[in-house]
Amino acid sequence: MADTHDHLSATERAIDIFNDREVDHVLHAGDLVSPFVASKFGKLGAELHYVWGNNEGDRAHISSNFAEIGVRSLGEFGSIELGGRRIALLHGICEEVVEALAKSGIYDAVVRGHTHRAGIQEDPLVINPGEVCGYLSGRQSIAILDTEEMRTEILEI
Repeated sequence: MADTHDHLSATERAIDIFNDREVDHVLHAGDLVSPFVASKFGKLGAELHYVWGNNEGDRAHISSNFAEIGVRSLGEFGSIELGGRRIALLHGICEEVVEALAKSGIYDAVVRGHTHRAGIQEDPLVINPGEVCGYLSGRQSIAILDTEEMRTEILEI
């Protein structure tokens, strides 16, 4: 997921979908925005991995709110191993960085946000779940990645 931009009901719907599907890990590619959104993730049954976006207002307060529910930010960039797969997690402001990571051969997948446009690029695998908020595209979406099959789907929320 990415680009929640303070949309509480959409964030809650995304969390409900993750819980209903019993996902093990949720990756948030930044732009949560305000500290009060962090507490919504207390209902998430999965482990949350979070990186900063370019619109986070009060990072100290966001970090504090996440710490209360046992979540810590990975900073500007996350390198995560899940299900034997290496995944890069970043907001993705710089397209050249996203492209370099994808082509590096180090990662099985790159998960990014920032553009608010959902999409999946194959070989190398780059996943943009789109925007939870729906403010720019008019489409509220998340992505689900099956790390065993390396199959990705975009879901409307």
